[in-house]
Amino acid sequence: MITQIDGTITAPYNLDDEEEKKMILREYRALLRSLKERLKKGDKALLRHAFEIAVEAHKDMRRKSGEPYILHPLAVARIVVEEIGLGVNSAICALLHDTVEDTEITLEDIAREFNTYIAKIIDGLTKISNVVDIKADTTIQAENFRKILLTLADDPRVILIKLADRLHNMRTLESMSRDKQLKISSETTYIYSPLAHRLGLYEIKSEMEDLALKYTQPDIYQDIAKGLKETKRERTRYINEFIKPIKEELQHNGFDFEIYGRPKAINSIWNKMKTKHVTFDEVYDLFAIRVILKSPTEREKEDCWKIYSIITNFYRPSTERLRDWISVPKGNGYEALHTTVMGPGGKWVEVQIRTERMNEIAEKGLAAHWKYKEGTVSAQESKLDSFLKHLREILNNPDTDTIDFIQDIKLDLFTEEIYIYTPKGDMRVLPKGATALDFAFDIHTQLGMRCIGAKVNYKLVPLSYHLNSGDQVEVITSSKQNPSEDWLSFLVTAKAKSRVKNYLKEDKRKIAEDGKDALAKKMDQLKVSNSQHNINELVHYYKKSSTLDLYYAIAVGSIDLKDLNEFSVYGDKFLHPREAKLESKPSEDALKTKPGKGAELIIFGERSDKVLYKLAQCCQPIPGDDVFGFVTSGEGLKVHRTDCPNAAQLLANYGHRIVRTKWAKNKEISFLTGVRIIGMDDVGVIQKITNVISGELKLNMRSISIDSKDGIFEGNIMIYVHDREELNNFCNRLGALDGISKIERIETPDQ
Repeated sequence: MITQIDGTITAPYNLDDEEEKKMILREYRALLRSLKERLKKGDKALLRHAFEIAVEAHKDMRRKSGEPYILHPLAVARIVVEEIGLGVNSAICALLHDTVEDTEITLEDIAREFNTYIAKIIDGLTKISNVVDIKADTTIQAENFRKILLTLADDPRVILIKLADRLHNMRTLESMSRDKQLKISSETTYIYSPLAHRLGLYEIKSEMEDLALKYTQPDIYQDIAKGLKETKRERTRYINEFIKPIKEELQHNGFDFEIYGRPKAINSIWNKMKTKHVTFDEVYDLFAIRVILKSPTEREKEDCWKIYSIITNFYRPSTERLRDWISVPKGNGYEALHTTVMGPGGKWVEVQIRTERMNEIAEKGLAAHWKYKEGTVSAQESKLDSFLKHLREILNNPDTDTIDFIQDIKLDLFTEEIYIYTPKGDMRVLPKGATALDFAFDIHTQLGMRCIGAKVNYKLVPLSYHLNSGDQVEVITSSKQNPSEDWLSFLVTAKAKSRVKNYLKEDKRKIAEDGKDALAKKMDQLKVSNSQHNINELVHYYKKSSTLDLYYAIAVGSIDLKDLNEFSVYGDKFLHPREAKLESKPSEDALKTKPGKGAELIIFGERSDKVLYKLAQCCQPIPGDDVFGFVTSGEGLKVHRTDCPNAAQLLANYGHRIVRTKWAKNKEISFLTGVRIIGMDDVGVIQKITNVISGELKLNMRSISIDSKDGIFEGNIMIYVHDREELNNFCNRLGALDGISKIERIETPDQ
């Protein structure tokens, strides 16, 4: 028997004990072979000892696929060594990474059997998975991310092993349930793949994103994979034609090199299709040409530019698409020359030029920079060291709201960079979109706090001025300046935002003390307990996000304490009469309709009246779309498409609020959706379209708008359909009309 999951044929697991033992030993020997050149005296025995401990600890454990659990730590160890480039100690940690969390083995056991250094890394890995001290207003996933970054700042190997662990989980995701696939995939794209990118692990980042797309949007993944397979022969022929003259010239000039073409990642192609609103057939750069050069360190820059010169002698370059990351490497250490040239047949082709050293950094990222020796870390001062130092600064503030923190840190660390210069010529790296005020905070916190303006390239600009790469900035300060709340509306970097929030919170806290005292006196007058329960009830009633906000609102007079006279006391509980009904026992029907953990809701069927729901405006799902339910704090259940722009954030940060949801067939209800069409302007085009809608398909149309310019028209059509099948049929019929060149679904129609 075989099962098919998302287009992948998977055989059921049915090995006997003897075959299992042979398979486990094969994996272990493969790990040994990958470490062969790095094994020093005593390393093999230590690795064998770790393997035996892991086998014994996990002997009764199985993965969801039915395989012995030990195959997972073995696979993680191989990824750590073969794909990330770490050594024996990291392989030992990978073998043992789940033992403290999942078995009887303790950190003390690890320290005794190996050393405190390995125990420390295992402790870091355990802390990432085993989250403790979670605040009531945060989620496990968000706090988890914060801990990941804390361990990264402390010892980068922890996060590198964790990334290997996540990559193997993604590679074996087919055996998990659909809701687990969605949650793990979304968490990966939201947290882990940007982190892999920031650490320079481009191959791992790309594979993670491709696998995530495979499970979140399987149809799109399969369509692009099929397209790449079908165009492989044609692509190979074109690459060979493109490479031939370059290869001959490089050989003639005596260069020692490799040159080849490779397809772009599926997720990267999908992103281009979305951002440029094109079909797969219209994506021109399905592949990139890579030149890997053997060159001595002192000649690297010179040789790379020589190769660039040779390539551009054959093919005309696009000046806008030249990226020089050799003169100024990226913040994660990436070095290369990228250019896009016009190849044969009028096709644009991306070319990447690197040396072997640069290529190792591109593939191994952080691990290629850091050199580990007998438990001590030695690393040259580099941009990555600056990155880790910057990370520690951001993480210094323990009071930051975790969800806000994730948003800030993602913007700060995972976006494109710009390079800004001080008046003395020192370079600072900031995220794209950073302002003059962000720059001031990047130099020093006090400089940011007192900043009143700046001179950019000798011209006076306001605090909110957006900087561009190459700008030279002089900060202007005043001792009378203090941060204000409006600064948060234009600040970009996590460091600047956290410093301003801290200042404002401290200021707010001082004012809130007056409100706290006033509330305590009022409750004494009413002879009501000043308990945390009662305070929480008031926070909920006044719709405040925290007790601090409640006290602050009382202090500044936006809450009138006279309102408390209308409240009643039930036992030792303090409630407003209109809220008292919340304390009554819920009815049997109410208990039945509450979405429980793992519940599967059938939307728009016989049971639809038992769950209050709304369709999310951000993605406008219709029957047939792949969807999930999200329990909001104030609006009940909202149904989102799995490809919703907000899906990754919701699934990654609020996994505990996700409810599995599917559609029930119901042809009685219609749903508003929309399509955008583009084509050649022609007499009667609107009549042709309306004939399809009203005459042929008999659909109910809410609106149509057509705008024409220079012989091209663009239009939006809002219609009511019963399900996705009906929408697809409508799009196919429109696409068959003469002159219609493109049809796409509108993600967020106006309501």
